[in-house]
Amino acid sequence: MALDPGVSATLSRVTTATLTTLLLKKGLRNVWMRGTRPLKAGQPRIVGRAFTLRFVPAREDLATPASWGNPISTRAAIEAMPAGCVAVVDAMGVTDAGIFGDILCARMAKRGVAALVTDGVVRDVAGVLASGLPVWCRGAAAPPSIAGLTFVAWGQPIGCGGVAVLPDDVVVIDDDGAVLVPAGLVNEIAADAAEQERLEEWIMGEVTRGAALPGLYPPNDENRARYEKTKK
Repeated sequence: MALDPGVSATLSRVTTATLTTLLLKKGLRNVWMRGTRPLKAGQPRIVGRAFTLRFVPAREDLATPASWGNPISTRAAIEAMPAGCVAVVDAMGVTDAGIFGDILCARMAKRGVAALVTDGVVRDVAGVLASGLPVWCRGAAAPPSIAGLTFVAWGQPIGCGGVAVLPDDVVVIDDDGAVLVPAGLVNEIAADAAEQERLEEWIMGEVTRGAALPGLYPPNDENRARYEKTKK
């Protein structure tokens, strides 16, 4: 399901730090995917629906070069990815086998995939960077995925970086990493996020002018009233 353009535009202006705070207020504490660091500095903030992929530990009869041609393979999964999605890959935190390399990432970029997020690593880093596909991961490793992992499925619930990710949940990614917004809360969080960003921008202006933090961040009744006046 495509993400509403207005919601996408709103979330693209909101930091993942702000989103974790808003989700915490909703009772969701475990939404930041551990180990999802930008492969390249300066990547844009990206928002998209999650397209999930799952690996399990390598088993010698399954994790073979021949498996790359199977109907259930990373190659087949890439051909099922819709444009604008964020590929979220459960690699079990394995850091000595690269789940995707330059050719697979180039194909994902060609299909219009917005980004790759994984708690594992990639390989062929120079080629991955050249593909133009934004990637968040734990780093790089030369060995292929089958050296440590077996690919088993796409389009299923997964765990990535210790976070439960369901297909069509929304993922927001920036320099602080990847944050999950549950599909059922997307519109509500987007509305709250826009207001939170406005408030924090006002607070930052007050801090720049020399205001003390107590009673300002978070605002007490007096400062809240001052802020509300600026909105009018």
